[in-house]
Amino acid sequence: MVRRTPFNDASARAHMWAQLAGHYRRRVIAVDAAAALAVGGLVALWTTGLGPASVAVGVSLALVFVALVALVRGYETRELGDGPAEFQSILRAGAWLTGLLVTAEFLLGVGLTQVQLATGAPALVLVTIVGRYAHRRVLHRARAHGVAMMRTLVVGEPDDVARVVDDLGRAPYHGYQVAGACIPSLDGDVATDVPVLGAVADIPQVVADRAIDVVVLAGQPLGGDALRRLSWALDRVGAQLIVVPDIVEVAAPRLTVRPTAGLSLLEVEVGAPRRRLLVKAVIDRVVGTAALLLAAPVIGVAALTVRITSPGPAFYAQTRVGVDGRTFTLWKIRSMYTEADQLRKALLEHNEGAGPLFKMRHDPRVTPVGRVLRRFSLDELPQLVNVVRGEMSLVGPRPPLVEEVAGYPDPVHRRLRVKPGLTGLWQVSGRSDLSWEESVRLDLRYTDNWSVAMDLTILWKTARAVLRGSGAY
Repeated sequence: MVRRTPFNDASARAHMWAQLAGHYRRRVIAVDAAAALAVGGLVALWTTGLGPASVAVGVSLALVFVALVALVRGYETRELGDGPAEFQSILRAGAWLTGLLVTAEFLLGVGLTQVQLATGAPALVLVTIVGRYAHRRVLHRARAHGVAMMRTLVVGEPDDVARVVDDLGRAPYHGYQVAGACIPSLDGDVATDVPVLGAVADIPQVVADRAIDVVVLAGQPLGGDALRRLSWALDRVGAQLIVVPDIVEVAAPRLTVRPTAGLSLLEVEVGAPRRRLLVKAVIDRVVGTAALLLAAPVIGVAALTVRITSPGPAFYAQTRVGVDGRTFTLWKIRSMYTEADQLRKALLEHNEGAGPLFKMRHDPRVTPVGRVLRRFSLDELPQLVNVVRGEMSLVGPRPPLVEEVAGYPDPVHRRLRVKPGLTGLWQVSGRSDLSWEESVRLDLRYTDNWSVAMDLTILWKTARAVLRGSGAY
């Protein structure tokens, strides 16, 4: 049964991202220029004092920095407002700027000190990233209300269309607003509320009639030659073409297109390169050590409070399973009464978790002080010791109990291929509010697709999740 709905041209076009993309890009350029002008002016003020020279240096730095971002393709519309590529372009431009400043000082002797050379570009990168992030949050809030969206047509078999529509619907901040679907046979139906607008042969006409910005091909609805002709047709109407590969939970950094013998071969990375593992290990040890030193007073005060308010030791040691199934002793500040392990069996009938996880929103084993510690994850701070010792990472899957691992189905053992983390995708996606299936899906996604950029993003989001206390109990 084919469902068709009337198209309101005025209301639909009001939300088109294509109409707002130019304005958004100009505002992004303004944010970058303002950041460079401010930082450059401060550096010049530091060097020459207040005067025309400081203004000239600030303006020059703003122009050079914006030009560098443009050269590394940091203002392309498809990279703005979503994904890590927007911030990666700022980092690349900052690296180029550092090189230019060092060269200018070496050849021209412009008067920059070593401290200014070492801090100027990093400060500019940091200020720019913060400005870009704030600007992006405004866009994401607008998209949560259906504004600044890309009208999207999903093409494929009904089951493939339903899956893609469901995935896009769970993340509106990406900006894809599904306007309809095209399926191979109009006798079929899609198990969603998305209307069927035509068959696969109708795609160009539907795109033109419905002001579609993006066509998403799910599965393999078209062969190579037909796909090529569709790209030509979409080029004439100004729509983008996106192909969803039939590969589950594989992120873009793991995919590389290799042109070979006239073919486009899609290579999938099956293991993390050694250099990435080395960088992760260095970050874990350096940042973990610094964080442990900063957190030591907090740990001390929390441990003393626990010791005073309830009988028993201040710290709690538990055996957990680490990378490749190796066990280690995980440390926490005790947040439960000392007989908690014995009471767990009696409370199993009140378990609110799914799978092997035991969760209770109002667990009677948790002490009053423990509830505060858990809300802000302060009880987890001693695990920085595990990070420094190399048993855990700053970011990774949740460290499981031995009995949890014993109940894992075979695919879930994949999550043990990386070190467990002090935080992870589960921490920034709902924490204890997640179901077992959602937790496993997030852990496997991280295991297969982790990168240094992803780790830094998760650490940033963790700070927000902890301050809000969301999903912690």
